[in-house]
Amino acid sequence: MSAAKKDVADAVIRPEIQSMQAYQVSDAAGLVKLDVMESPYRLPDGLAVEIGQLVAELELNRYPVPSATKLRALIREVMQVPAGCDVLLGNGSDECIQYITAAVAREGAVVMAPVPSFAMFAMHALFFRLRFVGMPLREDFTLDSDAFLAAVAKEKPALVWLAFPNNPTGNAFPIADIERIIRAAPGLVVIDEAYQPFAGSTFMPRLAEFDNMVVMRTVSKIGMAGLRLGYVCGRPAWIEAFNKTRSPFNINILTEAVAIKLLQNKKVLDAQAAKVLGEREQLRPALEKLGGLTVYPSAANFLLVRVAGAKGAGTRVFERVKAQGVLVKDFSGGHPSLENCLRLTVGTPEENRILLAALREALK
Repeated sequence: MSAAKKDVADAVIRPEIQSMQAYQVSDAAGLVKLDVMESPYRLPDGLAVEIGQLVAELELNRYPVPSATKLRALIREVMQVPAGCDVLLGNGSDECIQYITAAVAREGAVVMAPVPSFAMFAMHALFFRLRFVGMPLREDFTLDSDAFLAAVAKEKPALVWLAFPNNPTGNAFPIADIERIIRAAPGLVVIDEAYQPFAGSTFMPRLAEFDNMVVMRTVSKIGMAGLRLGYVCGRPAWIEAFNKTRSPFNINILTEAVAIKLLQNKKVLDAQAAKVLGEREQLRPALEKLGGLTVYPSAANFLLVRVAGAKGAGTRVFERVKAQGVLVKDFSGGHPSLENCLRLTVGTPEENRILLAALREALK
């Protein structure tokens, strides 16, 4: 970019956007990919062939049906959305976060969430010029519910995000604490259940109980990350409001058709998620036996670990593991409470064996 063009960009782009960094995703080419919580399992061959035939018959010259009526109805059925509640679809849960934030973006409105949590909660607050109030988790990443409730009373947030389980820490906050926050919040509370298939608990059946709560999920963690499909479930009044901020045709025809096919075969995805859950419970004690790591509790498809040592120890282990062909997520240099922390996605038994071997060598 020429100096003159850069001067124009500097003059028109908001200073807070200029000073921030874009969301980073590492290049995983040639590496065992255990950094972004995808399912490690491909589709069975027979189902993959059926999807190929389905895609071949799609009319790609046509726009998708904007309302995605069939897909939304299927989600209501297979995800057991309570009667009387509706569903909004997004291009991943990231886009759902955008639509929800846009809908509540009154001047001076406050957005709250525990920190550290999913980075997009704070980023979208910034994009829409809202004030983000991040409430620090305790040193062990548990929720200080009393402090959170005090902040709710003081700040009167229009929007509260609660990831259940939390990303990147992996733990699920106590249900009773979440209930207290929902009841105390003067605005909307969104329960982000991206990792629900591995958690065992959900607020979905309780949508009718709270008039200020919606549940947000994604199909990315159960084997459909490439489709980019998220959804929000809640009372019709909330979904109608979010839908007004939605881009037309935001769910493409390929995503819709393939998601319908896979959700009709959800038992395959459920079986794969059960394998991941079993692997998580075997990976945890194996990591603890390595020494030099603090392994935090997880109700998700990943484990957060902290490398012992001075600042920079986590990054050194990350680089040594990567040099052996394994990519994990390094949080050093981000939120201060995550210094020396690595997030390890649970993979296949073979991928986990390779990860453990790489960590064993890197920790020497």
